[in-house]
Amino acid sequence: MRPNISTRTLLAATTTVALAAGSLAAAGTSFAAPATAQPAAASEAVTPQAVNNLGLNATQAKKVQRWLKKYWNYRGSIDGKLGTNSWKAFQRCLKKYWGYTGPIDGVVGKGTVKALQRLLKDSYGYRGPIDGVAGSGTKAAFKRFANAH
Repeated sequence: MRPNISTRTLLAATTTVALAAGSLAAAGTSFAAPATAQPAAASEAVTPQAVNNLGLNATQAKKVQRWLKKYWNYRGSIDGKLGTNSWKAFQRCLKKYWGYTGPIDGVVGKGTVKALQRLLKDSYGYRGPIDGVAGSGTKAAFKRFANAH
C-alpha cells in the first residue's frame, strides 16, 4: 500500500503546484495590460514620398524642371527636387505622347514609370522592359534625358 500513498501524495502535490502556477500566470497577465490602451499610431496622415529624383542629382533635376517649366506648365521652383508638382507636369507630357493613362497626381507609380520608360526607350538608350520598375537601366536613361536638356 505504500506505493499507492506516495503516488497519491505526489499527484496531490503536483496538482497543487500546477494550480498555483496557473493562478499566478493568470494573475500576471491580468496586470500586464494597462487599464486604458493608448493609440499606437500618430494622428498625422501618411503621405507619399514628396521628392523622387529617380537617381538624378540636383543639377540634373534642375535641368528637367527647366524643361518642364518651358514646355509642360511647371510652376514650381527650380530647386533640383522632383516633387509632386514636377511629376504632375511630367505626367502631362507622358499622357499626351507616351501612353500614360493614370491621373495627373504627381505620384511616381508603375504607370508613370512605364510611360517614362517608353520615352526613354525611344530616344535615350533605355533597353529594358516596359515594366514600371525604375531600375538601374531606367535611371541611367533618365540621366541621359536630363543631361540632354
